[in-house]
Amino acid sequence: MKNRRTFIKLSAAMSAGAFLPLQFCSPKKESDTLTKAVLSASTGILDNFGLQLYSVKEKMAEDPIATIKTIAGFGYTQIEGFDDGKGIFWGMKNTEFKSLTDDLGIDFIASHANTYENLEKQAEEAAAIGMKYLINPWVGPQKSMDDFKRITDDFNKQGEICKQQGIKFAYHNHGYSFIELEGQIPHDYMLENTDPGLVDFEMDTYWVYTAGKDPIEYIKKYPNRFTLGHVKDKSGDFEFSEPNGSTIIGTGIMDFPSILRAGMDNGMNYFIVEQERFEGTTPIEAAEKNAAFMKSLVF
Repeated sequence: MKNRRTFIKLSAAMSAGAFLPLQFCSPKKESDTLTKAVLSASTGILDNFGLQLYSVKEKMAEDPIATIKTIAGFGYTQIEGFDDGKGIFWGMKNTEFKSLTDDLGIDFIASHANTYENLEKQAEEAAAIGMKYLINPWVGPQKSMDDFKRITDDFNKQGEICKQQGIKFAYHNHGYSFIELEGQIPHDYMLENTDPGLVDFEMDTYWVYTAGKDPIEYIKKYPNRFTLGHVKDKSGDFEFSEPNGSTIIGTGIMDFPSILRAGMDNGMNYFIVEQERFEGTTPIEAAEKNAAFMKSLVF
């Protein structure tokens, strides 16, 4: 791993429940505050972590430069982008965007993008400024496994295009690829039939969990395939299958000390915060609180 993170054993003051398997974690209310032992920790910090800018999409639409400056001030060292109609560089040239992030000391590691259009150009421009990944964020539920098989072939081809330009390709999951279809789990098929030299995967831990699967089991079953991870917590205030139930990290029901430890041990190199629901807070306030949790997380 390029940037090894430092971990120490969790302080005795930290709740022992943080280390229980996911199925034994007690649900917490969204109003719960982060554990004082976590927030007061001064060592054992995860050195590098990022934010998926979709978490602050409204602010990005208003003023992307000011928003990224604010994010950098919270302690994020990395950002992951998305294309909201202005391209992955938000109307700027790739070199201009690179200058912005360099000046802020933040690394633009990856972006979600439409990998079915203009991929060669996107990959060339991204690679030219040192980005690590272009990521397909969504293909949608499919009617048959044959559809997923065609998509898998597409990913191998798209991975080859990215490789030729000097950047990596990855696929970001939602819950639909973990639902059984014609006796198979589509995501398993994609993992087992994409070339590891061409295709990586970004695990959205929230969607794996909401689909009824254990992120830790998947990380261990397919080591070095989930090279990026979305750190998105699930509120305990909703039905388990509720699709829009994310919350501030550390106030939900997911066991991120164990999930991230498994990721670290099995080839996950990038940890990207994402949140999509903001009841009782704002996206910017949530981004700040999530950064505090990530900076002070100890294992």
